[in-house]
Amino acid sequence: MTRDAQTTPELTPGIEELEAQERRLVFSRFTYEDAWALGSLLVEMARERQAPVAIDIHRAGQQLFHAALPGSTPDNDAWIARKRRVVERYNAASYLVGARFRAKGSTFEDSSRLDPDMYAAHGGSFPITVENVGVVGAVTVSGLPQLQDHRFVVEALERFLGA
Repeated sequence: MTRDAQTTPELTPGIEELEAQERRLVFSRFTYEDAWALGSLLVEMARERQAPVAIDIHRAGQQLFHAALPGSTPDNDAWIARKRRVVERYNAASYLVGARFRAKGSTFEDSSRLDPDMYAAHGGSFPITVENVGVVGAVTVSGLPQLQDHRFVVEALERFLGA
């Protein structure tokens, strides 16, 4: 029997862990150059793993970085937009937002009252938070199972920020 991180509670991060990631992964500033460097790091990591992902970085409504790697599809871009809108609306990681709904015994789709064609509380979009400013954007990955998308972004942010 294989263990699936999506359904095995001990492998799925709890809300406390997800919130701790957000408190820890904060930028002192976030420039165009930072977006390019972070995006390039994500591309490098994806190439090393042959991950079929699309990568997107937005700040203040502007796309600063986008890359589509072999194996990704236009559907990944649609998922990116839906997950990013969750971060922009809730100022929290898309995976954390979904976890909060599940912790209340419901789902984002059933209880958010938002159009599921426009919003997806699935893992892979993480807020870009600037110290003493707040959430200014989002870094998003799509192409892996949702928990892997989330962990991939967190790993890149940890490397980038030296956290």
